[in-house]
Amino acid sequence: MALLDVSGVTVRFGGNVALDDVELSAEPGLITGLIGPNGAGKTTLFNVITGLLPPNAGRVRIAGRDVTRLSPTKRARRGLARTFQRLELFSVLSVRENIRVAADLHKGWARDRTDPATVVDEIIERIGLQSVADARVDSLPTGQCRLVELGRCLATRPQVLLLDEPASGQDEHETVAFAALLRELAASGMAVVLVEHDVHLVMEVCSAVHVLDFGRIIATGSPSEIQANEAVLAAYLGGGA
Repeated sequence: MALLDVSGVTVRFGGNVALDDVELSAEPGLITGLIGPNGAGKTTLFNVITGLLPPNAGRVRIAGRDVTRLSPTKRARRGLARTFQRLELFSVLSVRENIRVAADLHKGWARDRTDPATVVDEIIERIGLQSVADARVDSLPTGQCRLVELGRCLATRPQVLLLDEPASGQDEHETVAFAALLRELAASGMAVVLVEHDVHLVMEVCSAVHVLDFGRIIATGSPSEIQANEAVLAAYLGGGA
């Protein structure tokens, strides 16, 4: 059973159709890719899924439950977490403090008896930021800031994790390590949805890939199927991909 199910989602801004009858699902234990050109509607879809933007039509379900009318906060409490294309961090706080904010909030709403400090230490080790744990995030390069944002998501113990261009700003070595981390997160039982312009990363880690173009899903399939799809090659990957 899919942990995330998006069905028939349509979003209009005046006369402009940003999303047109979009279908997407993500299963536990797998990484699902969502790719497409700039302006295709990927972040808009994430905003609908997380409750920041109401759709004109369609439904969003988490673990079989319709959450279309729920607030972002209530969706988070049902196990949904996301990162943002534009970094959203507390810039004057340290890595540890940024993640601790989310751990404390989760403890409050989930009545979790686990010590938040222990949770934070475990997450920092998991994402590989022990050496900069007490550094202010505004002193860190973008690649590490992306990991801080991911760590803050993990502190909420999500079932569904939406990642919006999380490899942006990473060098080749960091991307390799990040791919391994994504596989580990999925293997723990999460449903991971990855929006990413690093097509090589998407094809390497994803089990299924959805391609969005001008607000419509034009292809869905395995990485090999997507790379061989003529419509995708024309719209996004380029004829020589």
